[in-house]
Amino acid sequence: MSKLICHQEKLNESNIQALVEICPFNALEAKNGTLEITSACKMCKLCVKKGPEGVMEFLEEAASTVDKSLWNGIGVYVDHLEGEIHPVTFELIGKAKELAAVVNFPVYCVFMGYNITDKAQALLHYGVDEVFVYDYKELDHFRIEPYTAAFEDFIQKVKPSSLLVGATTIGRSLAPRVAARFRTGLTADCTTLEMKDNTDLVQIRPAFGGNIMAQIICPNTRPQMATVRYKVMDAPQRQAEPKGKITLCSLEPSKLVSSINVLKVTRKEAEENISDADVIIAVGRALKSEKDLAMIQELAYLLNAQIAGTRPLVEAGWINPKQQIGLSGRTVKPKLIITLGISGAVQFAAGMNSSEQIFAINKDPHASIFNIAHYGIVGDLYEIVPQLIADIKRSQAQICAR
Repeated sequence: MSKLICHQEKLNESNIQALVEICPFNALEAKNGTLEITSACKMCKLCVKKGPEGVMEFLEEAASTVDKSLWNGIGVYVDHLEGEIHPVTFELIGKAKELAAVVNFPVYCVFMGYNITDKAQALLHYGVDEVFVYDYKELDHFRIEPYTAAFEDFIQKVKPSSLLVGATTIGRSLAPRVAARFRTGLTADCTTLEMKDNTDLVQIRPAFGGNIMAQIICPNTRPQMATVRYKVMDAPQRQAEPKGKITLCSLEPSKLVSSINVLKVTRKEAEENISDADVIIAVGRALKSEKDLAMIQELAYLLNAQIAGTRPLVEAGWINPKQQIGLSGRTVKPKLIITLGISGAVQFAAGMNSSEQIFAINKDPHASIFNIAHYGIVGDLYEIVPQLIADIKRSQAQICAR
């Protein structure tokens, strides 16, 4: 691991002050004739390059290496609730098959729970080579210790080169703990995954508030781990005939012990989820007031659509946070999304650019939303939406009159 050191014996009053002023992160603090490097240090090495010669030194230790030939296959964690498999699992299987084809790897699934062995059969209809099942009473409800132990056992026995986990509530809790066990990297909320010929997984996600797309690799550790949101990848077609096999795995009873006791499980009421909507009307900051949502609601009613929006509308309290699309909201992939007065910043686009049809309305002809839209109208939503509503009503009336 690389580190920055200060040769205290070479310090004097003048070069201490010079070094303090050089650091853009205020990570160097003068204390009683010495210089302390704080946790604010970003390892930018400006103090080494521009500071007094020989005072600061950057030591780069040799990175540990891994024998990549010992790690084989792409693993997918099966996210489920009482055996009902979450759709994100099938999306990850589809992506795993694409990645595996590049390096001729098999695709595995790891399925943990109770009374799930029969339900594992469904995974074989999606082209999985092998499903590893941990079926124990102690795994009935998600508890972090036994689930981590089962995941760890799977990795040690199978040695998958890469692991894909759905960015669900459970996945986001489980993946970091597993990554820490193996001292490997974990990239959260990936939007794109690519495989190199040397089996390095290129994990691509927005960074710095969506201003750049970061490409992250873990060349010196295995397994490589990534979480992916629901509706980002494409699920494969279900095949009529199952292929592959199911392997029942055993685990020592001591590893199933947990300090957490589940006393009661209360089901929450079902609610509309914009991630599952076929048609979405998304509104941006161009909406002038909350009362104007009535116009949007009328359009949504006519199209049997759900209403969504961007962060400014959530912060204004005009829509529910669960209706927000983007990096800090939900990811959607409807058959049709109509964006009204949305510029199309990266943060928003990353949450909806996989939609089948994108129809954009914006009065700025240079708005970036038009770069991803399939159809677009340059104009004011206050002029276009009422006309659109009138046209839909007229068309529906003509249909009813026939």
